[in-house]
Amino acid sequence: MPDERWNELFAAMRSNRDRAILALAVSTAARASELLGLRGADLDWGDQLAQVRRKGSGAQQWLPASAESFVWLRLYLEDLGPLGPDAPVWWTLRRRERSGDVLERRPLTYDALRAVLRRANTALGTNWTMHDLRHTSALRMVRSQRLSLRDVQVVLGHAHLTTTQIYLVEDDQEILRRVHQYLADQAEPSQEAVASESTVGYDSNDLAVLLGGVPR
Repeated sequence: MPDERWNELFAAMRSNRDRAILALAVSTAARASELLGLRGADLDWGDQLAQVRRKGSGAQQWLPASAESFVWLRLYLEDLGPLGPDAPVWWTLRRRERSGDVLERRPLTYDALRAVLRRANTALGTNWTMHDLRHTSALRMVRSQRLSLRDVQVVLGHAHLTTTQIYLVEDDQEILRRVHQYLADQAEPSQEAVASESTVGYDSNDLAVLLGGVPR
């Protein structure tokens, strides 16, 4: 997901809760089901870590999250109210079946999260999924050139490096965009090159006089 499209998707979110969960997704590369399983005790505010339970193995793993995601988390939890250590982090308001005018708080489900993205996709004319955010996070980590493939493998929770490499297959349009940018950069000579070319063919004594120096 290009940065421009990410900004559009994030801006389409309607609540601090939705902003917080998307910001966590794109910074931790966690799966949607892993994020939805977060409990109050799974948030380390001091070190900005989120502890997820890995899909399949159920193993617990702490993942680094962005400072921005924790800002949105704090704003969301201020809206929500006190959260116990064993309570789910993500909640939604639903109308009671027998009393349609009464709202009650329930844990956010996968289907409800998909509905959040569906509304945003309808408004934007896109088709983004939570899995797209996981891919985007992995690609961002690799492009930074600060992390090894092994680092990314651990964060993604993959047992094999070959699985991680599959995640790093990029969209053709994004590759074309970067190649176009590369070609544009090559077409623009650097200031040093221009300065060097501008001095070709001039006598050093003539240049010294012109620039106010003393001829050799």
